[in-house]
Amino acid sequence: MKSNLNEEEQIREALQQKDWTETKSSDSWQIFKIMAEFVEGYEKLAIIGPCVTIFGSARTNEEHKYYKLAEDTAFKLSKVGFGIISGGGPGIMEAANKGAKMAGGKSVGLNIKLPFEQSSNKYIDQDKILTFYYFFIRKVMFMKYSQGFVVLPGGFGTCDEFFEAITLIQTKKIARFPIVMMGKEYWSGLLGWLNDKMLAENNIKEADLCLFTVVDSPDEAVKHIDDFYKKYSLAPNF
Repeated sequence: MKSNLNEEEQIREALQQKDWTETKSSDSWQIFKIMAEFVEGYEKLAIIGPCVTIFGSARTNEEHKYYKLAEDTAFKLSKVGFGIISGGGPGIMEAANKGAKMAGGKSVGLNIKLPFEQSSNKYIDQDKILTFYYFFIRKVMFMKYSQGFVVLPGGFGTCDEFFEAITLIQTKKIARFPIVMMGKEYWSGLLGWLNDKMLAENNIKEADLCLFTVVDSPDEAVKHIDDFYKKYSLAPNF
């Protein structure tokens, strides 16, 4: 009960900090901050070249099998010419940047300012670190400058990026690109629910489930991304 009261008090205090006039004024100035983050992101990422973004939990330690899986996947993608983008933090993100670094590839980190101060991992190229305040701008950068997504086991943020991508592709707001989910066992419950609930109740179409593939190995992930561009006679933006 005490915890709930404290939370209610925090919300009430936050709402009372500004009156409506102050809120409108603050929002107007905020536009410039938003513009600045977009401009910096566009300028830095536009010159990097084709990249694959690897998502996954920040809480995965380097001894975990998923950490190694991310590292190997990034390494092999780098060897075939892709740069690697991560969310810039620890865990799977760190593993992705580490794999890229070990392969001599481009290692990009799109960090985010959080209350607990997520810091950039040490495997990001120093000239390819960007730190964002706004999640939505960071997500635009992932979508705009990625030639593919590899989604490893993670939490809300990982699922957010995955569903954002397939929603934009499904609604034809962006061009289709390869999306690979890694870890069949981990994702099996979600995939079962998509089939048994979403599809069964006609909230999605069967074709929507073909917007991504599920694999267990780095070789499968690299092959799927490579085959995608060959199948549609496309080429990454090299």
